[in-house]
Amino acid sequence: MKTALITGATSGIGYEFAKQLADRGFGLIVVGRRVERLQELKESLSVPVDVIKADLNNQQECFGLLDQVADKDIDVFINNAGFGLCGKFVETDVNREVSMVQVNDIAMHILFKGILQQMNKAGKGQILNVASSAGILPAGPYMATYYASKAYVVSLTRAVDVELKESGSGVKVSALCPGPVDTEFNDTADVVFALKGISARQCVSEALKGMDRAKTIIVPSLRMKLAMAFQAIVPMPILVKLTARQQKKKMD
Repeated sequence: MKTALITGATSGIGYEFAKQLADRGFGLIVVGRRVERLQELKESLSVPVDVIKADLNNQQECFGLLDQVADKDIDVFINNAGFGLCGKFVETDVNREVSMVQVNDIAMHILFKGILQQMNKAGKGQILNVASSAGILPAGPYMATYYASKAYVVSLTRAVDVELKESGSGVKVSALCPGPVDTEFNDTADVVFALKGISARQCVSEALKGMDRAKTIIVPSLRMKLAMAFQAIVPMPILVKLTARQQKKKMD
């Protein structure tokens, strides 16, 4: 039986990845802070599920997680944990922003590198770093730190993908870049999406299909694909202003 490791599996996209990978016959290692939710997930599935409690806002717990899975044969890693924050940069809470960078970037980086090294030794595996369509855009006024944090994920994944291909590695890496998804993200970020979100089920289904095709950048939904194509031809100053207008709507 193949094994998938999923961080941020207590809700939303991570929870849905667990369900859909279980449907594909994967055994799971699920990671999160809310153990009771992970236990509920475990009891709802018919495949083996190992539950690991970890707060990825803590670097030592990130390295501790790598130690706990060092002897596991991991076939798929869904590097999903993360959250957002909306508001004027001059007003948003710096401690919350630092926590966001810690989870979205530092924890993502530590786990990406550690699991990649483990997979590279084995000569196989797939890693999906969960980014955002925000990471493809040049900037996001009123969600400035979140957009910057997800740009880091996209940039890192693209670069590592080229390195792995040039070295002939059997490991494949991808970045998932969805637009709005109907999850608890909205409440955590204190936002109301200006655009209608897709379901977590659709997002994950398209993500897995993209991984099956070894796509580096995966953008779920036709609407977001068209939006990303549109942004490529719009001058950056205009695009940033248009993004600002959409982000402002989230604070209404």
